[in-house]
Amino acid sequence: MSKRIKIINETLKPFMLSNEILQKISGILLDEFEKGLDPDRNSLSSVKMYPTFVRDVPNGTEEGTFLALDLGGSNFRILRIDLHGKLYYMTSKIYEIPESIMTGTGEALFDHIAKCLEAHLRYLGLHNKTLPLGFTFSFPCIQKGLTSALLVSWTKGFTCSDVVGEDVVQLLRAALKRRGNADIDIIAVVNDTTGTLMSCAHTNRECRIGLIIGTGNNACYMEKLENVGTWTLDRDPPDQVIINTEWGAFGDNECIEFIRTTFDYELDEVSLNKGKQIFEKMISGMYIGEIVRRIVCHLSNEKEIFKGNLSEKFNTPYTFKSKYVSYIESDSGEIMNEAKAVLEKMEIKDATEEDCAILKRICTCVSTRSAHLVSAAVATLLNKMKRDYTVIGVDGSVYRYHPHFKNLMQEKIKELTDPKYKFELMLSEDGSGRGAALVAAVAVRTSEEK
Repeated sequence: MSKRIKIINETLKPFMLSNEILQKISGILLDEFEKGLDPDRNSLSSVKMYPTFVRDVPNGTEEGTFLALDLGGSNFRILRIDLHGKLYYMTSKIYEIPESIMTGTGEALFDHIAKCLEAHLRYLGLHNKTLPLGFTFSFPCIQKGLTSALLVSWTKGFTCSDVVGEDVVQLLRAALKRRGNADIDIIAVVNDTTGTLMSCAHTNRECRIGLIIGTGNNACYMEKLENVGTWTLDRDPPDQVIINTEWGAFGDNECIEFIRTTFDYELDEVSLNKGKQIFEKMISGMYIGEIVRRIVCHLSNEKEIFKGNLSEKFNTPYTFKSKYVSYIESDSGEIMNEAKAVLEKMEIKDATEEDCAILKRICTCVSTRSAHLVSAAVATLLNKMKRDYTVIGVDGSVYRYHPHFKNLMQEKIKELTDPKYKFELMLSEDGSGRGAALVAAVAVRTSEEK
């Protein structure tokens, strides 16, 4: 074995997780789940298991026109959805959030959203109508009810002041009121995982897990109320509630240090939320490109890739996008056109075929670890729920665009789940926005049924 191959193997070995290690992770995660659901031990768990107050999935009888506001990253969507049972008609528009607003004040953020919402309603001719709105807010929140959510912490590059600890629904209502739009009826706030679960459940009622693998990583699932010690309200039927796990924070209490690599520590050290979202930082689209970049920088310093000649761009944090990982892994066989195209963007000249092959191998190791960690977490849920058959609704750019992510997950979940429990991965076609409208629709239906 050449010295070069030996160094590359040693560098990448920590990213290759055996089933034995994945089962160990699953056992620790299950313990974190149980602690999170227990009011006496919740403070000890890195996985907070927040009840969402969403108690049922759509039953196919929901009718009406609903609005949805979907905020989860540097863009947000406003949707109008007309529901006719299983049929629906949907229009949407995407609005950008400038970085200055993402890192500014909370008031500026919600004023920007309210301004865009008003403009969109005027465009639709709906500005004089009171319509129910479902609000997807994809950040860690403690929910106090279906229309109340207190922000625990910002993630995904947001640092808006005066929002942490506040009720985001009240902040949105206040911004709407400032613009004279107080009649918009916000009747549900959900995160993107709940929206994804509800969106997929509208198509297949066996959907009981919602999973996001995009800029961030998180999951929710339907839990029996008898297992939710933190539930303090009446236990009226249905005897279930969707739990937002917030598993991106798994490991924030140092329970999975044994799988973190040098590169994970380096990335965390300079992140906006140091010591937070440890699990998510090994998995999500916000970070996997940066992990690849850091590995390349290390191997370049060792003169094992690109003859040690890195461009200034490659030496700049977060310039190697996670979408580049998907592009490079789309290369088939020995033809490395995608890798060469990415390297051109990264201003690397004269890369050899071997350089391209090493880069692809790095990408594969990082993305495979991501897929296997998510799979271990999903298998933990399936083994805990003990359902004969469960549909897992999935959304997010990493899952949607990476050429092998679904297959990697399919195989690994099967290996780690009790064979009694069958499952199916279902891509959410309409994202979490439709799910927020469906939560609103189910809330309207159930209130009318009482």
